[in-house]
Amino acid sequence: MAEGKFDVVADGRRLDLDDYFKLPVELRMAYSVLKSAGCVPEEVEHLKEVDRLRQALAAAADEDTRAPLRRALNAAELRLNLALERSKRK
Repeated sequence: MAEGKFDVVADGRRLDLDDYFKLPVELRMAYSVLKSAGCVPEEVEHLKEVDRLRQALAAAADEDTRAPLRRALNAAELRLNLALERSKRK
C-alpha cells in the first residue's frame, strides 16, 4: 500500500477514498452497504435525472422533441432544488 499499488482499480481509474474517510466511523459500513445495494440519496437520483434530460435535450433534433424535454428538465430541476433545500434544513 505504501508504494501506491492499490491506488488504481482494475479498469484504470484512480481509487479515491477521501469521501469515505471523511465520514464518521460509525456510518462508514452502513453507507458502504447502501452504496453496494444501489441505494443512493434522493438528491443523487434527481441529479442523474437532470443530467439524463440535459443530454437528451442536447441530442434532440427538432423543436417538437425539445419542447417536452425542456418541460421535463424544468420539473426535474425543481424537484432537485426542493430536495436540496430539504436536506439543508435537516
